[in-house]
Amino acid sequence: MTLAIFITLAILSVLTALMMVFAKNPVHSVLYLILTFFLIAAQYIMLNAQFLAVVHLIVYAGAIMVLFLFVLMLLNLNQDSEPQKSVSWKFSGAIAAGMLFVTFIGALKGASLQGPESPDPQVGLVKNLGHALFTDFVVPFEIAGILFLSAMVGAVLVGKRDIKL
Repeated sequence: MTLAIFITLAILSVLTALMMVFAKNPVHSVLYLILTFFLIAAQYIMLNAQFLAVVHLIVYAGAIMVLFLFVLMLLNLNQDSEPQKSVSWKFSGAIAAGMLFVTFIGALKGASLQGPESPDPQVGLVKNLGHALFTDFVVPFEIAGILFLSAMVGAVLVGKRDIKL
């Protein structure tokens, strides 16, 4: 039963991703991408990674998609302003798609068709993640915190206007 649900979610996420790529309307494309993100979050939940699923929804389906829609609304795309598709763009797209297909074949070559099985039901919980971050990885965690703090201070200083009195 779990394998059937997981395969159904996987097929639906691939289909919505393809619909996102082939949609003519950019707003519909963003909406298909949001649906893809929700399906991937459901797969994370099936893999017992609840924290990753929630963070995925908050960051990608929340913030990034609002940013995409905001940019699309600001661009005011219409048929006249779209660039013409040349043969070189189609050729480079075909090469990129072929390289992606070769990568998929290489990744799936040694894969087996088994469901998401976790021997320990406690794997992927927030409690265990916090315990690992604050015991085994406390120094890299603190260094990342200092790096993020310095990046925020730098962004504020760069964005600040000089007010001359």
